Amino acid sequence: MAIQDIYPTALRLLGRPVLVVGGGPVAERRAKGLLDAGAVVTVVAPVATDNLRGLADAGLLTWEPREYRTEDLDGVWFVQTATGTSAVDTQVAADAEAQRLWCVNASDHEASAAWTPAVAVVDDVKIAINAGGDPRRAMALRNAVATALETGDLPLRRHRTPDASGTTGSVALVGGGPGDSGLITVRGRRLLGQADVVVADRLGPRELLNELAPDVRVIEVGKTPGHHPVPQLEINRILVDEALQGKRVVRLKGGDPYVLGRGGEEAEFCRQNGVEVEVVPGVTSAISVPAAAGIPVTHRGLAKGFSVVTGHEELSEVPARPDHTVVLLMGVAQLRDSAASLAGSGLPLDTPVGIVENGYLPNQRVTIGTLGSIADQAEAIGVANPAVIVIGDVVRVSPFAPQHFKTADYSTITPNRPRVRTN
Repeated sequence: MAIQDIYPTALRLLGRPVLVVGGGPVAERRAKGLLDAGAVVTVVAPVATDNLRGLADAGLLTWEPREYRTEDLDGVWFVQTATGTSAVDTQVAADAEAQRLWCVNASDHEASAAWTPAVAVVDDVKIAINAGGDPRRAMALRNAVATALETGDLPLRRHRTPDASGTTGSVALVGGGPGDSGLITVRGRRLLGQADVVVADRLGPRELLNELAPDVRVIEVGKTPGHHPVPQLEINRILVDEALQGKRVVRLKGGDPYVLGRGGEEAEFCRQNGVEVEVVPGVTSAISVPAAAGIPVTHRGLAKGFSVVTGHEELSEVPARPDHTVVLLMGVAQLRDSAASLAGSGLPLDTPVGIVENGYLPNQRVTIGTLGSIADQAEAIGVANPAVIVIGDVVRVSPFAPQHFKTADYSTITPNRPRVRTN
């Protein structure tokens, strides 16, 4: 049965002298860890690794190229022995015990007065795991816990915050993707889990808000077409005001902050007011939502490029060819005008068009038609935002496309969800 008489604690070794006996790879790892903790490290060993010698040459530690002596323990606070020779490690441990010094004996964990845990650092949290003297088990557990913290699966948010007087917080503009909580980035999920304040859009992974701690403040600033209850200037001001109070602020946005998301304006305003800002890219709906309907924005033999626009005014600037994909965001209200504009620029009326509503959500709906028919179809069935409109030959690849749109080469795609309306 593994030893259980362990009292977990953490040593603050900043500026304190410590001794490492041994010069091999294990001693090197332990010496580096002690240096990271700010200890004044002396290594005693006849031979040392290249890295240990390099640290000594740089003045970061002291290397005594000789055998261990009992007087090496004088004045030290902590001892690590890792010579690889059991008799030497046992002697060092016995001498340390006689002087009431804590010593880690790398040769015999059962007899060691102290154990070195498997350690990882995530943000300002240090994870230290002992696993009954089994270092591989400890490392596996450490890695699993660190990953869970980094991905936001475990709470990393501070509850006892340092004195924030005179301290500015931070703002993170997090792209939440098209709405499915599984499509936010690992970095975005982690920052959301650390937030004190979340300034949230209507779109994006809303269900993640339910996982926040009860004392995290959520400020709703969602917009709908033609209705902006919180103007952009007010959103900018909220971000800065909360950060200046020392808060960690996450601006949770749908899609990507820098793709038609006004993230550039928010970042610029924060920097102008002395607030640190981080931008976390998101999976933009311009690409991901068509993919939810099996539509690639480029495809070999069908389209080599694509344009993303928000209304019919910009359509005169994009190539009016079926082999150049046009992606319309927030374009439902202007769909008829947009189709007419493209047709007027020379795009054939039989060019395939797909509309994907609520991409990746349970109520996703796909409507497929042609440039000449799509406006009437959308009006008849009540297509509504949020929706992404894709115009071009790539729509033929969709498994939701009518059979007469397809060729033999594009008939084997598996749909993401079997919700479809086609004409």
